[in-house]
Amino acid sequence: MPANTVTDSESDDEPEHESALETARRQLREAATHVDVDPGVIERLKHPTRVVEVAVPLKRDDGSVEVFTGYRAQHDDVRGPYKGGLRYHPDVSSQECVGLAMWMTWKCAVMDIPYGGAKGGIIVNPKELSTDEKERLTRRFAEEIRDEVGPNQDIPAPDMGTDAKTMAWFMDAYSMQEGETIPGVVTGKPPVIGGSYGREEAPGRSVAIIAREAIDYYDNDIRDTTVAIQGYGSVGANAARLLDEWGADVVAVSDVNGGIYDTSGLDTQSVPSHKEEPEGVMSQEAPNTVTNEELLELDVDVLIPAAIGNVITIDNADDIKADIVVEGANGPTTSGADSILDERDIPVVPDILANAGGVTVSYFEWLQDINRRKWSKERVQNELESEIMSAWDNVKAEVEASDTSWRDAAYIVALNRIGAAKEARGLWP
Repeated sequence: MPANTVTDSESDDEPEHESALETARRQLREAATHVDVDPGVIERLKHPTRVVEVAVPLKRDDGSVEVFTGYRAQHDDVRGPYKGGLRYHPDVSSQECVGLAMWMTWKCAVMDIPYGGAKGGIIVNPKELSTDEKERLTRRFAEEIRDEVGPNQDIPAPDMGTDAKTMAWFMDAYSMQEGETIPGVVTGKPPVIGGSYGREEAPGRSVAIIAREAIDYYDNDIRDTTVAIQGYGSVGANAARLLDEWGADVVAVSDVNGGIYDTSGLDTQSVPSHKEEPEGVMSQEAPNTVTNEELLELDVDVLIPAAIGNVITIDNADDIKADIVVEGANGPTTSGADSILDERDIPVVPDILANAGGVTVSYFEWLQDINRRKWSKERVQNELESEIMSAWDNVKAEVEASDTSWRDAAYIVALNRIGAAKEARGLWP
C-alpha cells in the first residue's frame, strides 16, 4: 500500500475519535515548532516508508477456511532496523499500525536505541482462536511478510493478543524458510530459544521507574503517594507491584470488566494479572468497585493509564483529579486532552518515555542473539535502569531548558536525534 494513501488531516479540532495516526501527527506538528530541524525532514516523518497489506488464510479446526487481513507498517529506519510489535486484535487497521509505528520511531530515538519504528498485526479476535489455530495463523503470517522482516531489516515483538509463544512460532516459521535458525528476527521470545530474561515485565518496570522519578521530581514522597492504574496486564501489573514494593499505595486497578478500589491500598501481589487469571481483577474482594471511566477520575496522586489508547479525551480531561499522569499504554491521551491537562498544570509523562522498557530490553535481546551470549536477569534489570534513567535525565533537562511539557521535551530529544541522522545520511536522489 503506498504511503500516500494514508491521509493527513491538518485540522486542529479534535475529532470524536482520534486515531493513533492522527494523534501521532498532531504531536509531531506540535513538537516540530520547538526544534531546529529541516521542514523537509518533518514532512518525511509524517509518512511511513511503506505499509504492507497481506491476506492470511487460515484452516480452522472444523476444516473451514477463513481469510484474515494482516499489516506491517514501517515508518522510518534512518537510525537502524525497523522495530515494533505485532498485535492480534479486531480493531487493527493500517492507520493504527502507521500511528503506532511513528511512536516506535520516537521511542527508539528518545532511548537512543539504534532502531526505527514499525508496527503490524492481524484483524482477528485471538480469544476466538484455538491454540492450534493461532499457531497456524502466525506461521502463515510469518511467511506472508517474510520478505519484509529480518534481524537487520525489521524485527517484530509481542503486543496486544500476542506473546512469547507467538514469537517462537514466528521465529521458527521464518527460520525454516531461511534454512537456518535466526533468533534475532523477533524479540520477546522464550529465553530457552534466545529470548531475554526480564523482557516480559520490562514495559511495566520502566513505567514504575519513570513514575518513581516523576514523584520525586515534584517533591513528593513515594511512601505517601496514591496510585490508580487502568489496565492490569503485563504493563499495569508489573508497574503496580514495583510501585507497591517501593512504598506507594496502589489504591485502584482495573481490567476490561472494571476495577477495584481501596483507599488504604491494595495487595497488588494477590490481585491476578491478565496472564495469571484473564479478567480476574473483579473477582477480588475490595471495599469499592469502579468502572474504567470512574477509575480515571479518582482523586489520586498518580494516574497510570496502562490499557488502551484514547481513554483520556476532551470529554473527561477536566475531570482528571490526579496530580501526575504517567502513560503506560500507547496513546492513552488525545491531543485535545493533552492541551486541557497542560492548562490545568497536570504533567503528563508520555508513553514514548514511560513504557520504553519493552523496546529497550528487546534491544538487549537482539544483542544477546547476535552475540549468542545470554545475560542474567540481574544484568538486564541493571542495564534497563541505567538506560531509562539516562533517557529521563535527557528529557528532564529539555523540560527545564525549554520550559515545555514532558511530551514536547521527549519529542524534542527524539526529533533532534532523527534530524541529525537524516542530515548526516542525506536524501537519496
